[in-house]
Amino acid sequence: MQEGSNRPTSGARKEQTLKKGDHDLQLYSLGTPNGCKVTIMLEELNQALGVEYDAWKISFKESDQFGSDFVKINPNSKIPAMLDYSFDEEKPVRVFESASILKYLAEKYDSFLVPTDLPGKTECFNWLIFQVGGGPYMGGAGFGFWYRSAPYKFKFAIDRATIEVKRQLDVLDKELATKKYLCGEQYSIADI
Repeated sequence: MQEGSNRPTSGARKEQTLKKGDHDLQLYSLGTPNGCKVTIMLEELNQALGVEYDAWKISFKESDQFGSDFVKINPNSKIPAMLDYSFDEEKPVRVFESASILKYLAEKYDSFLVPTDLPGKTECFNWLIFQVGGGPYMGGAGFGFWYRSAPYKFKFAIDRATIEVKRQLDVLDKELATKKYLCGEQYSIADI
């Protein structure tokens, strides 16, 4: 049997009952960059609209992301994941992946932190998807892994990831040189 969390198969590896609090929104996450994005959005909603939620730690050390209840929310076993009980207490809406949760919350709360006009909304989603596509190079699948965590240092992999991260940061620097936020003068989910 293969050790560690990386295996060529998906699915639950242990029985688990996730905690549920008193609020409609239940967040299952950890303080990683993707986990923080959703927490920031929920805190923005709390400050602006009084939206309340419960947050529960999913421990990688304990392999909580492979527990039976968590896998029912996100079959890909990645954080963050969220349940929304506001529509149906017996069958909550499951939402997984940080960008999907941000988009869901923005739509649920009347375009909160998203422009309402189609060109503005499109620009916002362009940048939201930009971070989804490029983010892995900066973190666990790219620079962060090869530079910091890999058991063997491969110069080619480190150099390739470094160049890509620098290129992405240059794209952002150039874009933000002419405006305050990615979508103009208003803070949006693309900036989280």
